[in-house]
Amino acid sequence: MPELPEVETVKEKLKKSLLNKRIIDVKVYYDKIIANLSSLEFIKTLTNQTIKDITRKGKWIIFELDSNYLLSHLRMEGKYFIKDVTLEPIKHEHISFIFNDFSLRYMDTRKFGRMYLLPKDDILNKKPLNELGLEPWDKNLNEEYLKIKFKNKTLPIKSLLLDQSIITGIGNIYADEILFLSRINPTRKAQKLTDIELETIISNTKKVLESAISLGGTTIRTYESSEGVHGNFQQELFVHTKDSCKICGTKIEKIRVGGRGTYYCPKCQKE
Repeated sequence: MPELPEVETVKEKLKKSLLNKRIIDVKVYYDKIIANLSSLEFIKTLTNQTIKDITRKGKWIIFELDSNYLLSHLRMEGKYFIKDVTLEPIKHEHISFIFNDFSLRYMDTRKFGRMYLLPKDDILNKKPLNELGLEPWDKNLNEEYLKIKFKNKTLPIKSLLLDQSIITGIGNIYADEILFLSRINPTRKAQKLTDIELETIISNTKKVLESAISLGGTTIRTYESSEGVHGNFQQELFVHTKDSCKICGTKIEKIRVGGRGTYYCPKCQKE
């Protein structure tokens, strides 16, 4: 699943091609991708609007238009590709945004991706963005914030790092890497973590995500950014999908935490 670094990479690629471009038509081939409008309303509202900016919050790509915001979540396998406007849609291309001289195709093999089209009036206080926690670089993300969020939580820290209502943007790959660098076992109860451990998690969250962004994200199995650009951060991974620890050589263990496949070093991340 694309996580924050992958979404950031896609966003930056799209900005290079789409800023100040006017949408002249929209084709919808699978309307369940659109979460809050009918296909007809979606098409009518988007037609003739210009893309003013493209930003991101958590794993959501936000297209700023003249009168609306288009929010796009890639979920498991969503991808954007820029193609010649004359090319016929291929299998799994569910939405096509038509511009004067090219089209932007949204492809999603598993059809899990979602789009919201919302008016420009305080979208941060409306679903889905109002359900998100702090960005990893938010000045309010500190040990006191996490202590409040983790208070009375009996869930393991791995599960709470994936909770988008606490910190937004962290997914399975980066949670494993953050906990490894923090030397914290993924099954540790979040409420048991010390202030120093919480500070370490925050620091390593920024470190891991910044490094991943600089390398275009991580290409594992299904992720591929727009225009077929592959991320190189997989070469920097310490534990996720690895056989042995890069630090101590111990065999990496794979377990399930909260239903998610989880990799950790039993020596570097003792319980």
